Amino acid sequence: MTLIKSISGIRGTIGGAAGEGLTPLDIVKFTSAYGTWAIRKTGKNKIVVGRDARISGSMVNSLVTGTLQGLGIDVIDLGLSTTPTVEVAVPLEDAAGGIILTASHNPKQWNALKLLNHEGEFISDADGKEVLNIAESSDFSYADVNDLGKVIQDNSYLKKHIDLVLALPLVDIAAIKKANFNIVIDCVNSTGGLFVPALLEALGVKTIHKLYCEPDGNFPHNPEPLPENLLALSQEVVKNRADLGIAVDPDVDRLAFVCEDGNMFGEEYTLVAVADYVLKNKKGNTVSNLSSTRALRDVTENAGGEYHAAAVGEVNVVNKMKEVHAVIGGEGNGGVIYPELHYGRDALVGIALFLTHLAKYGKSVSNLRSTYPGYYISKNKITLTPEMDIDALLLKVEEKYKKQPHTTIDGLKIEFDKEWVHLRRSNTEPIIRIYSEGNSETVAESLANKIIGDIKEILHL
Repeated sequence: MTLIKSISGIRGTIGGAAGEGLTPLDIVKFTSAYGTWAIRKTGKNKIVVGRDARISGSMVNSLVTGTLQGLGIDVIDLGLSTTPTVEVAVPLEDAAGGIILTASHNPKQWNALKLLNHEGEFISDADGKEVLNIAESSDFSYADVNDLGKVIQDNSYLKKHIDLVLALPLVDIAAIKKANFNIVIDCVNSTGGLFVPALLEALGVKTIHKLYCEPDGNFPHNPEPLPENLLALSQEVVKNRADLGIAVDPDVDRLAFVCEDGNMFGEEYTLVAVADYVLKNKKGNTVSNLSSTRALRDVTENAGGEYHAAAVGEVNVVNKMKEVHAVIGGEGNGGVIYPELHYGRDALVGIALFLTHLAKYGKSVSNLRSTYPGYYISKNKITLTPEMDIDALLLKVEEKYKKQPHTTIDGLKIEFDKEWVHLRRSNTEPIIRIYSEGNSETVAESLANKIIGDIKEILHL
């Protein structure tokens, strides 16, 4: 059993003893803390709740909505929804915040409470710590019987979210319809099975082959949209002679494409392609996190904009986007953040912008992919002893490469011309994660091995 309490929310495996998994007692405790924080922060007593389709969702939803009612808070319950849909709904409902019941790409035994502020964005580090403090001190009390909150079921936000996407100036419905796309989708038997077909139909796509679109929470494969988990989608694309395949994760905030030949477009290149289209129509800056591909920087600078890197974590990317007035940003895990709609990763807006881009480009997905710089990211880690001073170790590596461009805003990232390596410590284990990128797998792996060798030399291993 696992329970992870972080500033952005509470996630864990269902079952087990209280405090060791995401049990009913833990769900009530942290919902009580969040609801109390939201009331104190905004003075409002309304919170939006939505969930993905995982098996435990109904149980968790009942506990969350009942607890919020017990605090005297009215709940706008969107039912089966997506993370970006809840993010859109919070400001439209003038709510104190929102809770998304999803463990994102984690397997079916996991669930989580993702916490939003009144703007529909993930709560800040300071706010997250305040919620955790309220939970640990049980600094909350419940409403009298006459002051209990009420639950309002609202199933209108699927259409509202899609309508907002369709209304964006850079979404060209006529061009998409004219392209007559043949598309296969893999929605991992979660809420994407409801939202993605509805979006595609609204965009004028007539031929949609549905793969795993029954929102029953029985994930047919590991739900993270990585190449090794999308083999069935790849096969269906080739079998149906489709123009492309689309994959989303259970809460529809990550997006990956498959080319017409069955090869992966590359999760890292989802944001690159969408940003390329946006920048062709609106000059501006972009942001991604430090562990994302350099290709976004190349595309941005070629378009006359400035690229900026943020610490890992969606809230950090959003803060940097606001700071530099970015026209688009996101993360290399297939997360597209388009601020003209809202400041959150949104696979629906990513699909609409990508299909517009592809329709106007007029050629195949693999051909489009070939127009972008080819980089490869290698992901490694080195395990240390618990007593090791990891911060001191990173300082020694920084000293060794002090003449190279580097940043320490999130661990240590060192640049070598167009190659880079990013070292990040784990918050839960004595581990340093090592991400490296080069123009080939060999180059990326070689760079990672060089840094691992440096670490071992420093440690006299």
